[in-house]
Amino acid sequence: MPVVTEHHVNFYDTDAMAVVHHANYIRWFEIGRVEYLRALGITLGELMDDGYVFPIIEVEAKYHESSHFDDVLLIETTAESLTRVKMAFTYRILRKNDGAVLVTGHSLNVFTSQETGHITRLPDKYYAKLREGLRQEKNAKSES
Repeated sequence: MPVVTEHHVNFYDTDAMAVVHHANYIRWFEIGRVEYLRALGITLGELMDDGYVFPIIEVEAKYHESSHFDDVLLIETTAESLTRVKMAFTYRILRKNDGAVLVTGHSLNVFTSQETGHITRLPDKYYAKLREGLRQEKNAKSES
């Protein structure tokens, strides 16, 4: 089951053509990813306090429709895969009032030591929560 986050488009998110600038969708993927982790009981602050960061090494977005100031968006974030060193997510951003799919996307993140900057294995403290979240997602998909 994806984690769904509601977001209001701000005026500053739009460009000179009065549509949402494409770069904002990548930022909104991050909002969805942070909320996904939070739904599993993990905060980025706690990860960083324990010496881990979670940088993106790959991101892609496909734009389907435009969005405008004051639209209410739904950011759907789904975990696709997980190992102890990386995690992949998919995203759908929809306009709430009509359900139009505006953007779909994907990101790949790696768990990295804040001290060394090298990719590192995630400890069970976090990995177990992420693995359980992914398991629940796969079960939800197979039931639908």
